[in-house]
Amino acid sequence: MQVLPYMVSGWIFLVGCYGLATSRNLVHAVGCLAVCQSSTYVLLLAVGFRDGATAPVFSDLEPGSRTLVDPVVQALALTDVVVGATVTALLLALVLQVAKRHGTVDPDELSELRG
Repeated sequence: MQVLPYMVSGWIFLVGCYGLATSRNLVHAVGCLAVCQSSTYVLLLAVGFRDGATAPVFSDLEPGSRTLVDPVVQALALTDVVVGATVTALLLALVLQVAKRHGTVDPDELSELRG
């Protein structure tokens, strides 16, 4: 088992969290949140990877003659990409509405939203 993909995934997540914590722009915050979510792609693909395995397709090979890559993890990674794109689009639409109504995308200047 290799540790490098897990470390890369953690590093990408921490970079995204740092950008999210230090962001002074809502569009930048949405981009950093997308970077945080992209670390899950690396993590899912690292979990499903098998060294020397082949793609899980139907062929004339005998069952059990070769190791196969787990197709469920690949399907989860693809679903994660679609959900991530949808969430990013929704958040950017909300940022656009905030910019139209309040004239700024700086979170510190949005005093009308405070209780």
